[in-house]
Amino acid sequence: MAPTRSGRPDIETARAASLAARVGLSFSAAQVRQLAGFAHLLQKWNAVHSLTAIRSAAAIETHHLLDSLALVPVLRPFCDQPGARLLDVGSGGGLPGIPIAIACPALRVTLLDANRKKCAFLTQARIELQLANVSIVHARVEQWRAPPFDVIVSRAFSSLRDFVTLTHHLMADDGRWLAMKGPAVERETDDLPPGAALVARLPLEIPGLDASRNVVVLRKRGGG
Repeated sequence: MAPTRSGRPDIETARAASLAARVGLSFSAAQVRQLAGFAHLLQKWNAVHSLTAIRSAAAIETHHLLDSLALVPVLRPFCDQPGARLLDVGSGGGLPGIPIAIACPALRVTLLDANRKKCAFLTQARIELQLANVSIVHARVEQWRAPPFDVIVSRAFSSLRDFVTLTHHLMADDGRWLAMKGPAVERETDDLPPGAALVARLPLEIPGLDASRNVVVLRKRGGG
């Protein structure tokens, strides 16, 4: 554990390393510093700009960082794919996109949000954390056009039906949608639009979080 300039251990950095280990991830020292820096920025900005209803440091760790990092093992095929592109729709405070970008530095991550204030935070986080693989877009997703993405993720963005409908034009033919959902996910998977097919519904184990979490994996109909 590296000392700070005052000689005291860097507690935030140590906790960030512990968080990664709790979801089965191993980070470099630089990644650990980025994760700790993101948690600090989120709490600092949240006090003034209300990016999220979660405010305490402990709750940010469990409800935001661990929750987002739990998605990384599901994303591993894309993290290891050269040039793969990920879109985080309704990114808000950078969740889950920024923890994913830290964990998967080869993945090209775009964070999209319609709220200008939240995009200002995302831009500041990208600069301060030196996230060269992150791009910020201020737009409404249904109006935005870009080359197709390999994977599109969302966390509490909308219903599965709306998520697919609003982003269908941005999905590669062999890409995947990943939606983080709570316990009512089965009702939503029964109401998918014609353009999407269910690949898997996987439980997410979030250490310290006493709530049901799932990730729903979808593909384009006719895709791989």
